[in-house]
Amino acid sequence: MLNNPIDILKNVNSIAIVGISSKEERDSYKVMKFLIEKGYKVFPVNPNEQGTYILGRKCFKNLSDIDDEVDMVDVFRKDEFVYDVTKEAIKINAKVLWTQLDIFCEDSLYLAKDAGLKVVMNKCPKIELEH
Repeated sequence: MLNNPIDILKNVNSIAIVGISSKEERDSYKVMKFLIEKGYKVFPVNPNEQGTYILGRKCFKNLSDIDDEVDMVDVFRKDEFVYDVTKEAIKINAKVLWTQLDIFCEDSLYLAKDAGLKVVMNKCPKIELEH
């Protein structure tokens, strides 16, 4: 069973967005902007954008490079990349693994749950908070 998205979003303060884009028209950019406006501390993660700033936040190469606590990892990567992101989320002691719309990885679901993370898959935090 997956966790209730709204309950999760009420109990996290910091969110790393893996697969962020600096392009304003991309969904990941729009979600990051929305989450910042809602008061979340957001960390952009994308090795191709490493060292640049997206919405005023320094972009990191990977989750391990973030020098702060990350409550939730929001994944904007294709299914085949989610498992490695999940392993990294566990390594940094994230509390929540969240995958965006149309992203579902059953192996990652079980890996994250077995490690004690709450999991939400195939949902968008922006859409959840807007309803």
